[in-house]
Amino acid sequence: MGCAPVVWAAVWLLAAAVAGFADPGGLERAFPIVKPDYGHTKLQLAKEGLEAIQRIRTPIAAVSVIGPYRSGKSFLLNQLLSLSCDNGFGVGHMRDTKTKGIWVWGSPVEVDIGGSKVSVLYLDTEGFESVGKSNVYDDRIFALATVLSSVLIYNLPETIREADISRLSFAVEIAEEFYGRVKGQDVAFEPAKLLWLIQRDFLQGKSVQQMVDEALQRVPNNNGDTNIDELNQIRDSLAVMGDNSTAFSLPQPHLQRTKLCDMEDQELDPLYVKKRDQLKEVVASMIKPKIVQGRTLNGTEFVSFLGQIVDALNKGEIPSAGSLVEIFNKAILERCLKVYSEIMGRAGLPVSVDELREFHDLAKDEARRLFNKQHFGKHHAARSILKLDEEIKKVYRNLGQANEYQSSKLCEARFSECEDKMERLQVLKLPSMAKFDAGFLLCNRSFETDCVGPAKESYRHRMSKMLARSRALFIKEYNNKLFNWLAIFSLAMVVVGRFLVKFFLLEVAAWVMFAFLETYTRLFWSSESLYYNPAWHAIVSSWETVVYSPVLDLDRWAFPICAVLLFLAFYWRCLGGRRGIARSLLPLYNGAYYRSSSRTRTD
Repeated sequence: MGCAPVVWAAVWLLAAAVAGFADPGGLERAFPIVKPDYGHTKLQLAKEGLEAIQRIRTPIAAVSVIGPYRSGKSFLLNQLLSLSCDNGFGVGHMRDTKTKGIWVWGSPVEVDIGGSKVSVLYLDTEGFESVGKSNVYDDRIFALATVLSSVLIYNLPETIREADISRLSFAVEIAEEFYGRVKGQDVAFEPAKLLWLIQRDFLQGKSVQQMVDEALQRVPNNNGDTNIDELNQIRDSLAVMGDNSTAFSLPQPHLQRTKLCDMEDQELDPLYVKKRDQLKEVVASMIKPKIVQGRTLNGTEFVSFLGQIVDALNKGEIPSAGSLVEIFNKAILERCLKVYSEIMGRAGLPVSVDELREFHDLAKDEARRLFNKQHFGKHHAARSILKLDEEIKKVYRNLGQANEYQSSKLCEARFSECEDKMERLQVLKLPSMAKFDAGFLLCNRSFETDCVGPAKESYRHRMSKMLARSRALFIKEYNNKLFNWLAIFSLAMVVVGRFLVKFFLLEVAAWVMFAFLETYTRLFWSSESLYYNPAWHAIVSSWETVVYSPVLDLDRWAFPICAVLLFLAFYWRCLGGRRGIARSLLPLYNGAYYRSSSRTRTD
């Protein structure tokens, strides 16, 4: 008795070791990947199953089985995987549904397709029309299986009903939206190939293909019933999709269906076993890697794709192809907006309003062209293009505001520079109308060249007012300053001629000039009348010629030049006198004249 626990522990450890050796990753079982929420209306992702899928590094293909609850979907999957009920998907014998949400077999089947290794996932879905859940939930399960799968096995007992046709509306809409959108170009994803699998107890009479063809024939609608019209539209679309579907019949494996899980193949109906093996070959021939946006998906990408679809299906009150279109067009919209922004970036703000509009039209046309080339969906893409236009308008509006800001900033800087320059010209040491005009023109030219954008017009108006005001103020002070400088200059020349160079004619000329300035202005009623006199214009012209020229600007160099001349004059005067070199330029100031004269000085 005391050894029994030890023996049982050893057996348990041995069994665990054997199980671990056979299944080191613990993946030889079914995992949920999608579960219903609390209200059994929307879908939730299941972490455990997603982690099992994420380990796959090769391209993935998915085979899903859908159909009414209690129709043998889980048993069918176990048969396709050659698994028993104990080791495979759980099979329920009660009247409620066994599978909740969508489950995946954790160990994918690896097959070779076109020379490439593909991992095939088998998905079991919750049955339709079970008690305690809404039709919207069934639609979401069906829609998700339709989008995820490469092969969609529609498992139907006995026959095809109107409800079975109606349920395919989503698959039809998906195919119309995405498949074959533009020949030769990438599609969002290829719709699953549809396999009509009808299990029935009899094989005589019509073939399954005949049953499918008859079910897809239009039903007369003499009373104009909208439901019949919708079903007929689905029938027409399914008929067009005939090359994307296959019909297959499968007899019942055994009359005692509740004991199927306890039976070996030799106990099952031989015809069933034969047809089941044929079904495996048919399914294998239909399998292709899942293609999404032109490329295959590995485990991580498949999980990401699954998350996008679940979000899209849960987005609205009912699942729709339109919500999926938005999901797939989202990345394309981002690329189109990026192209638009790149083209607009070449404008180099600030620019004029017309130029910015030209860039906008060019960028918008390029973004629309790219969208039309790559977008998904034939009918629901209109919402995406409207969204693209709205986003472009937002970007353009922001660029317009940025352009106004940059334009105002640039024009304000140029205006301030011109304003400072005009203020500096107002305080010239030697007033010069020519220098003022040159600065005026240069400032105006630089403003017109550098100030660009929508703010230019308003700043141009401010600029013209500021320049006119500066010019009027300069002219008002110009004549007075010039008159004062001429008077100072004449007195300075008197001093120079009298004491420095002792040039009598220079002194006389300076006195005449000073007397002229002081007496001639008294002949006029006002100084302004003097300024308009032709004689004054001649003086002004002479002054302008001396004071300012493109070669020499006396306003800048007057004081240095005067200082140098004074230094040279003193140097010549002082050193020249000691060396006996200096001589007066007039006999009146020459000392030799006095010494040589014999005249007697009288009082």
